[in-house]
Amino acid sequence: MKIGIVCYPTFGGSGVLATELGKALAEKGHEIHFITYQQPVRLNGFHTNIFYHEVRVPSYPLFDYPPYELALASTMVDVILNHDLDLIHAHYAIPHASAAYTAKQIVLQKTGRSVPVITTLHGTDITLVGRDKTYEPVVTFSINESDAITAVSENLKQETLKHFEIRKEIQVIHNFVDVHRYNKKPLAAFRQVIAPDNEKIIVHASNFRKLKRIDHVMEIFKNIHSAVPSKLLMVGDGPERPIAEDMARQFGIESDIRFLGKQEQMEDILAVSDLFLLPSEYESFGLAALEAMAASVVVISSDAGGLSEINIDGVTGYTAPVGDVATMSQKSITLLQDEAKLKTLKHNALKQAKAFDIHHIIPQYETLYRRYCRTGDC
Repeated sequence: MKIGIVCYPTFGGSGVLATELGKALAEKGHEIHFITYQQPVRLNGFHTNIFYHEVRVPSYPLFDYPPYELALASTMVDVILNHDLDLIHAHYAIPHASAAYTAKQIVLQKTGRSVPVITTLHGTDITLVGRDKTYEPVVTFSINESDAITAVSENLKQETLKHFEIRKEIQVIHNFVDVHRYNKKPLAAFRQVIAPDNEKIIVHASNFRKLKRIDHVMEIFKNIHSAVPSKLLMVGDGPERPIAEDMARQFGIESDIRFLGKQEQMEDILAVSDLFLLPSEYESFGLAALEAMAASVVVISSDAGGLSEINIDGVTGYTAPVGDVATMSQKSITLLQDEAKLKTLKHNALKQAKAFDIHHIIPQYETLYRRYCRTGDC
């Protein structure tokens, strides 16, 4: 199949999923065309079946805001016509699904062929942006006009049906992880540099937005640090980073915290970690938690959104209500002080991650594509 993938090219969950999906499909022989404003961060190396098309937005004094959606739709039309795409897979409702609808109508008028559009809902396109009354009509229209709709968790599906008038079935196809990539032996020298006295290594990874409750990460680690010799690795960047750095200084633990910025090779960091903290206010799925579990790292998280679908309380880690710093701290400390229990939960975390392995999920997308692909071409 010839598949166009439209996504954000950043470190966010939707961009990571879309890129890894495209790479996996290319490995299986499909021709993949990424359409976005810059090369996706996870799209590295060379593959004969992968093509990247940059969306260029001309700058005119007339526009206060560059019309990215129009440029995106035009680029999609160009790629569909010149590469004879079978379908478009839009990740995130706006602007990708709405631009895909525009491109579909243009191609239909030009050629008489209706190019299927599959839209995957990822989270904040529904729970945050989509609920804004400025965007809600466009989000609802774009979803309903898609040929097929998928959501990355059952929770996100229910949230979408609750807040939007959706007339079509939403199929849940969970996020996935390449277990082979993350299940690797830790580098002893790397761990020694981070924790020279064999301290426990705690990690958090996100885009450091308010939704991630970065202040709670710092409070939980302060409590852990007071009971268990430990280090904290903060992976990522965003608007809450200065607050986190200030809290570290206020708590007097800044020497045991490292802010690593954005990292592409998370598997190396997770391989030496013991505990992953994710006290988010909401997660449509929790891809970062799943990646940690694939590296045999125990997750301590809130029970918000889709997190409970992957992090099973008392089995793969522990969950607590949003804002319950005390419980998350206590569970972390108790676990880190019990090596046997920690080892058991690490084993369970990896076992659970295997259920979401990429090789189980990709065939679900292929089956969906074939329902809408041109007869005889798939």
